Amino acid sequence: MEKFLTSSRNRILLLLCVIGLVLVAIGFFFFKSGLNFSGTKVEVLSGSAEIDNSKDITVEIAGEVISPGVYKLPLGSRVDDLLVAAGGFSAKADRIWTDKYLNRAARLTDGQKVYVPNVNQQSTSSTANNGGGDQTTSPTFSSDSNALININTASLDQLDSLPEIGPKHGQSIIEHRPYSNASELVSKGAITQSLLDKIKNNITIY
Repeated sequence: MEKFLTSSRNRILLLLCVIGLVLVAIGFFFFKSGLNFSGTKVEVLSGSAEIDNSKDITVEIAGEVISPGVYKLPLGSRVDDLLVAAGGFSAKADRIWTDKYLNRAARLTDGQKVYVPNVNQQSTSSTANNGGGDQTTSPTFSSDSNALININTASLDQLDSLPEIGPKHGQSIIEHRPYSNASELVSKGAITQSLLDKIKNNITIY
């Protein structure tokens, strides 16, 4: 009788051990699966955190617009996007000049400045003298307004006065107008980069 009870107890203990091992195995399986699911969630969150918010440019618009000032726009924005951000042209904007010389489809670059002249401004001067040296679209240009020539409105004689330009290159500059920044003198094929380097401190664009 005693042997029978001992044998029964051993069987029960063995059964409990087996059940325990099964439960441990099941628990380990779900624990491991849970880690995998958690890892997936972490990957999704880290992916969303990798959004690059640094691809913005800072540009300025001045002159005859509703809200002149400095704006931060997405990289690749056009002049037209800046005009929209500034509320559009004011009632005093020179619409004839903007239609002829302002390239609203041109891409903006970081640090660029766009100037919209007054309707009476162009009739008094075709250079930057009338509005001051701050009417440049590029910070690399000189701020000396007395020496600057606006390549979008200058006559052939004015362009001829620039270092090493001459009538040939002056005519080429006129034929490739308008320009939204100085680099377009080269990208449009008006002059070479070496010539631009020689005249960049004597010109302005607006």
